Amino acid sequence: MGFVLQRRLLFLFFSVLFPWVGAAGVSSRRERFEEWRLATATYAKETQGTTVTGGACGFGDLDKSGYGRNSVGVSSALFERGSACGGCFEVRCVNHILWCLQGSPSVVVTATDFCAPNYGLPDDYGGWCNFPREHFEMSKAAFIQIAKGKSDIIPVQYRRVNCKRFGGMRFTMTGSSYFHQVLITNVGSDGVVMAVKVKGSKTGWIQMGRNWGQNWQCDADLQGQPLSFEVTSSGGRTVTSYNVAPPNWRFGQTFEGKQFLE
Repeated sequence: MGFVLQRRLLFLFFSVLFPWVGAAGVSSRRERFEEWRLATATYAKETQGTTVTGGACGFGDLDKSGYGRNSVGVSSALFERGSACGGCFEVRCVNHILWCLQGSPSVVVTATDFCAPNYGLPDDYGGWCNFPREHFEMSKAAFIQIAKGKSDIIPVQYRRVNCKRFGGMRFTMTGSSYFHQVLITNVGSDGVVMAVKVKGSKTGWIQMGRNWGQNWQCDADLQGQPLSFEVTSSGGRTVTSYNVAPPNWRFGQTFEGKQFLE
């Protein structure tokens, strides 16, 4: 029996006894979400920052949109021109006995804003969000779950995790008679939307482009038609919500569709 054939038979034998041996493609994607990375974190005072009232992702009032106060603005190295909006990160304070809370507790936060760089200050003294630094500007409510409130900048570890959401994805209609725009919120699974299509009763599927944050648009007048949406996450999963909006939908209204299953 040839060596190659022996190896194939052994692989089939172990694949039957241990099915995960042949699942390298699945496990490699999962490991990407479980790997801890080093970064830094500060917190924004709610009277000054936009972490609670929305920001560059377009979510608006975070309490009303369902994201709450466990939210962060992320530096450009993490923001990726808005594609990180809605993604969830587990963050914990490390390597600082004076500022980190005992036991190294972690908090899961949602990326809802952009932490702008300040190239007038050094990267290690005020320019925390300068590229290519990985930095989290947290809400104070999230920050004090892992560190003392009197802390300044702290060293942290973070990793991407799945987002736990209640209910379906939400589609808020905006735009005008010349173009259609939709804000997509409350996205489960990895939380990150990478592609969107819309379909009216009088159209085929239309590819939408990212306008800013999680606002997606296309150059079409879709008024007077029931609307369906196809949403693809960064993990490659797709969910289609048919006839989410009724024919008489209006700009400013929000409708609930399907959700990514765990």
